[in-house]
Amino acid sequence: MENRFLAEAGIQRGITELFYRHANRNQQVLLDGFEVFQCDGRPYTAKLADGHYRITITEESGKINLNTLTDNNGIILKNLLVNNGVAEDTAVIIVDSILDWKDKDNLHRLHGAEDEYYQSLPRPYKAKNAAFDSIEELVFVRGISRTILQGSADGKGMLPFCTIHSTTDKINLLSAPPEVLKAIPGMTDDMIQRIMEYRDLSPAARVQHIAAWVGGDFSAIAPYVTTVESNVYSIDAIGYKGSEKRNYAVRAIVAVEGAQKYRMLYFKSPAAVGS
Repeated sequence: MENRFLAEAGIQRGITELFYRHANRNQQVLLDGFEVFQCDGRPYTAKLADGHYRITITEESGKINLNTLTDNNGIILKNLLVNNGVAEDTAVIIVDSILDWKDKDNLHRLHGAEDEYYQSLPRPYKAKNAAFDSIEELVFVRGISRTILQGSADGKGMLPFCTIHSTTDKINLLSAPPEVLKAIPGMTDDMIQRIMEYRDLSPAARVQHIAAWVGGDFSAIAPYVTTVESNVYSIDAIGYKGSEKRNYAVRAIVAVEGAQKYRMLYFKSPAAVGS
C-alpha cells in the first residue's frame, strides 16, 4: 500500500513538472536546479519520507500513433516490429491488419484482415472499422500475440512505443525513444546519437536547426518527423521502499490544457513497468 502511495506521489510530481515545463521550456537561461524535466522517457528519482519514487515522462508524439497510421507511414511500425524480433511477414500482416481494423470499409488489404477473417475464428467477432479507443484493443488485431504486444523477458513489446493520444502522423525527434527513431526510414545510428545530444542542449545553445545539427541525409527522414511538442504526455511512476525490485507501478496519460489545468486521459494502477 505504501508503495502505491509513493507511485501516486510520483504521478503528481510529474504533472507539476509538466506545468513548470510549459511555463519555462523556452527560457534561454535557467539556474542550476531549476531545469525543466525532459519528456523523452529519461528517469528521475526522488526520496519521499523513507521511500522513493522514480518517474519518466514521454511526450506522446514521440510514439507511433495508431489512429493516424497510413499506408505511407506504416513502414515505421513495420520496422519497429522487425527490429524487436518479429518476422517480417508477420510484421507486414500486423500493419495491414491495423489499417483494416480502423478503416471504415470491409475491404481487406493484401495482408490484412476484415470481418471474413475475424468471423472465422473459434470465438468470432467483427473488425471495428473505427479509430482505436485504447491501445489494449491491439490484442484483437490479426497477427498480434500478447508477447508481441507486451513483450517478454527477452525484450519490450510494441505497447510502449504506440499511442492513440498524439494528434500528428509524424514522430517527434525530441521525445521519441531510440527504438522508434531507429525505425524511421533513412535513420542511422550516427543520426540518433546526434539527436540525443541535441536534446541535452539548452535553448540558448540550440543555434543550429536540428536538421543541420543531425546531419546525414536528413531529407530521407524529413517526411516522417517533426519537432513540434504536443500537450499530451504519459507519466510512468514506480514507488518503492528498500529494494526497487519490490515496487508498485502507476501509469497516467495527461493533457496539459493551461496553467495549472490538466485532463486525465488514461490511468492504470497497478501498471506493468515498461508496458
